[in-house]
Amino acid sequence: MPFSLEAAFPALTPEQLQIVGDAPRAERVLALAGVLSSPPEAALSALSEASGLPLCSDPAIDGESLRILPARLVHEYQLAPIKDPAAPASNATNASDAGLGHSSLDTGDSDEAEPLAPLHLATAWPPSAEIQDWLATFTPRPLVWHLAPADRVRELIVANYGVGGGSLEDELDALDPVAAATETEADEDAAVVRFVTDVLAQGIADQATDVHFEPQEEALRIRYRIDGLLVPVPVPDNLRRFQDAIISRLKIMARLNISEKRLPQDGRINFKSGNTALDIRVSTFPCLYGESVSLRLLNQKKEAYNMDKLGMSPDEQAQINKVLDYPHGIILVTGPTGSGKSTSLNAFLRKINSPDLRIITIEDPVEYEVPGANQMQTRAEIGLTFASALRSVLRQDPDVIMVGEIRDLETAEISIRASLTGHLVFSTLHTNDAPGAITRLIDMGVEPFLVASAVELVIAQRLVRRLCPACARPVPADRDRVQADLVALGLPPSLADGITELAAPVGCRACRNTGYRGRVGVFEILHPKPLHDLIVKRESGHALTEQAIANGMTTLAQSGWDRVRKGQTTFDELLKALSTTD
Repeated sequence: MPFSLEAAFPALTPEQLQIVGDAPRAERVLALAGVLSSPPEAALSALSEASGLPLCSDPAIDGESLRILPARLVHEYQLAPIKDPAAPASNATNASDAGLGHSSLDTGDSDEAEPLAPLHLATAWPPSAEIQDWLATFTPRPLVWHLAPADRVRELIVANYGVGGGSLEDELDALDPVAAATETEADEDAAVVRFVTDVLAQGIADQATDVHFEPQEEALRIRYRIDGLLVPVPVPDNLRRFQDAIISRLKIMARLNISEKRLPQDGRINFKSGNTALDIRVSTFPCLYGESVSLRLLNQKKEAYNMDKLGMSPDEQAQINKVLDYPHGIILVTGPTGSGKSTSLNAFLRKINSPDLRIITIEDPVEYEVPGANQMQTRAEIGLTFASALRSVLRQDPDVIMVGEIRDLETAEISIRASLTGHLVFSTLHTNDAPGAITRLIDMGVEPFLVASAVELVIAQRLVRRLCPACARPVPADRDRVQADLVALGLPPSLADGITELAAPVGCRACRNTGYRGRVGVFEILHPKPLHDLIVKRESGHALTEQAIANGMTTLAQSGWDRVRKGQTTFDELLKALSTTD
């Protein structure tokens, strides 16, 4: 008997039945949990009992059966062939060894004397009669259904059929060669549109900051940047065939010249997926095997970070909050590209934001919306640079000014003049440590006495991957190894005294088996005022660092060691992040 929601849950009202029925298949259990006022796990268990389908909380893919069902059907109905959960583990085929290419279409003609083995399927919602009819056209094997968490089913589909696997499937080739010969160009265009949308939507779901389309000799490689690392995206086998169409689609979305393939181009895409609206920055670059396209995903509506979420300790927050209350001066955040400087500045702006302050920002690009602030996007192609915009901003009666980056002497001098005439100015610099920001400004040509007078605070920062809270485990600490790592960071080995265990990565589904999920900041906070005489004398960055440490400054390495001791990250992550520190 086909599954009936009304019969399974007779207590639900017509309005509640409609809410669940209108939800996408992958989200119906969440909708059911909402109307039942229960956790998703309890709703799935109740659905299993009501439908009579066994519950399988962690299904494993059946690599030998992957080719039986077309990818589009698998994606659309959110189901996946799995190993029999009741079968002994020793008899199960390793899915990673089986692979996509080791299976063939199931005809059922191999041995007529033996009954056909059942095909076990994991699904996020009990199948309808329509789904059962479709499956019968592809396999004569009896079907055994299992209910599984929707996110786990989705993981299996993406990992084994590829992101967007259902969009570019050569289904007409497989089912009807005559129909395939008459396939229209419009059909292929629609498939490419669906595929690009699927890739971007998956990037949003995985919290990627960048998406890269990279043509190789034999394939089009797609990678996401997640938590600062590049992660290959599983893609359909036939993706290379659609490479040119995919690149053209991205260029059309970004309003670029699709006929120009010899020169780099830059554009932007406004993209919406569900409730998420993105401003995507697009950059094309001609390479050996075609145009490489990089997308920076900027979600202006996403939840903004506060200083707690940045990972700042109470002492670090107290030091910064004190300066944020100043009526004027410059606060600089330094670090390499991708170290979270803009995120920190946004957190500071939100900390001081109030109706009695006029806040104006000059950014490239605008990465976060600050409620009540006046935010400007620079446009170098029409002469709207940081310096030219800053001159205009000073005539707008601002209280607080945020300049995305100090790149040249003109911007630096105007920023300092603004701070000395009663404005609080935030900006960023690319330096390895906090004292380096002082010497960088002087090297640009700013007079040392102006730097010493205007700069109130310099914060150097890095981002390190945070240990996954779901699977990280404490392990006994190897004293010799800990001491060696401390020395490598420039810290005294005596800090290892009393350390008996440290947290280590394990790996689970929640963190994609990496052992890490999200990132946490490491900070170095410098107060330049006590260094006034050294700055005016143009002392070196090394001399400034030594004196700042003597005055009590916590270095990046010391801040990182504090994160390691607290079980937030590991020495390996810290050493990678601080390897460029002078």
